[in-house]
Amino acid sequence: MNTQQATFAAGCFWGVEAEFRKLDGVAETSVGYSGGHAENPSYEQVCSGQTGHTESVRVVFDPDTISYEELLDVFWNIHDPTQKDRQGPDVGSQYRSVIFTHDQSQAKAAEASKDALEASGKYSRPIATTVEPTPPFFLAEDYHQQYLEKRGQSSCRI
Repeated sequence: MNTQQATFAAGCFWGVEAEFRKLDGVAETSVGYSGGHAENPSYEQVCSGQTGHTESVRVVFDPDTISYEELLDVFWNIHDPTQKDRQGPDVGSQYRSVIFTHDQSQAKAAEASKDALEASGKYSRPIATTVEPTPPFFLAEDYHQQYLEKRGQSSCRI
């Protein structure tokens, strides 16, 4: 199978991961921490808001089955991209909305997708989501991987 990677941050990573795992063409997901300044941060460190990391989801996908643009559509629809540094009751920079791009093609697609959403008028507030090159991704602790699936839940409030 030909695979590519995509990385998204859209609030609490448990629900975000669960939504991407449901998709045909997604071969693997993992949750972790991206965009901060500490090496190998722990969940507790990230939750403190002091490391600069955001909870993120790495998606390995088969572009012959699902396109990056389709992943972007899912990303926009599973959270409120107008909220800065929060999703629902989860507040802090660790819950910010970010599309981390792995190459120039993804960067162009992400920016075009964001511009199209902004122009659509779907939201009355501006899109707070940023598009950034993928920084180091630190895998979250094992108990966070497929957290909802391990507990027999298919989704959570995102």
